[in-house]
Amino acid sequence: MIKYRNRLFGWKDPFAVKETEDLFLASVRENCRFQYDHCESYRKILEYFHFLPEDLKESKDIERLPFLPTWVFKNHTLFSMSKRRMLIQATSSGTRGKFSRIGFEFGGLWNGLRMVLRVGGWRNLFSICPAHYIVLGYKPHKGNETAVTKTAYGATLFTPALSRTFALRVKDGAYESDLDGVITAIIKHSKGRFPVRFMGFPSYLYFVLQKMEEQKVKVVLPKGSKILLGGGWKQFYTEQVDKQTLYGLAEKILGVKESEVIEFFGAVEHPILYCDCPNHHFHVPVYSRVIIRDVDTLEPVETGQVGLVNLITPMTLATPILSIMTDDLGVLHEGEECGCGIKSPYLEIIGRIGFQDIQTCAAGAAAYLKK
Repeated sequence: MIKYRNRLFGWKDPFAVKETEDLFLASVRENCRFQYDHCESYRKILEYFHFLPEDLKESKDIERLPFLPTWVFKNHTLFSMSKRRMLIQATSSGTRGKFSRIGFEFGGLWNGLRMVLRVGGWRNLFSICPAHYIVLGYKPHKGNETAVTKTAYGATLFTPALSRTFALRVKDGAYESDLDGVITAIIKHSKGRFPVRFMGFPSYLYFVLQKMEEQKVKVVLPKGSKILLGGGWKQFYTEQVDKQTLYGLAEKILGVKESEVIEFFGAVEHPILYCDCPNHHFHVPVYSRVIIRDVDTLEPVETGQVGLVNLITPMTLATPILSIMTDDLGVLHEGEECGCGIKSPYLEIIGRIGFQDIQTCAAGAAAYLKK
């Protein structure tokens, strides 16, 4: 019976990490037992590392829980229940032609919704006031199952949507950018009385703002307009600008102040909503834990040191994504360093390292899966 997860995702304060240590541990152990019993591949991976769900006796033991690199999910499909029990399946964006496929059952989706309502409410993302949406990403298409597309569209439900304009549209079976269409929509909506909300990739926001600046086009969007960003710069990393440059350009071209710019962090293999605080830091919510590991030894490092980002959550049962290793480099800071009042540690993403450059202790698991 799954009971601890529901209590965890129903916790009133989304950043009460210290108060939920025991509950989080129980939820992880509960999830680990389910994966062990229902996914043969995951069970063999745990056995390879001589680890059992019952070994999760105290919070420190979570560091010993074998993690799976996102590479594993991009090369193998791992499910812990039949597809008919999954309400949806979502995929990653498909780095280098390979993508992860993650399943979600009703309980996982229900708790995910509770998480979004709690965190979104804390950040004042919901409103009864209608808004026009500029989606800086893909227009939904029957052949597109990526989580980033589903998430961006889902964000347009935070308020009643008067219209949706997409930066990437399908033409002749393929996506192509439509920055001119986005700019036309921005100019049109700036003359109305309803707020405009942007949602999607920061890279496309930058390209739109850059083009508007070149065309000497400036607007002042209606009061209540917001910019919601997530998904990273992906293939445009060489053109990435720092946050302050992007925020400054948004205020200059659109009239949207930095306080109305909100960023998200997440991954299909770790479907937790990390929403930045007013100081633009990603505080760790009660639904997850973050371990920073040494690039060479993979041992946990001290707070404030750079390493690989290991993410843990017991959110879903359908896929064994309990503990995953990203190819992101990050730093975990003490919450008090932020100054926003939240005591939960916050994660700073430094950059990304290629998986081929990482010698991980999951190599044995990967070798088993290849067989």
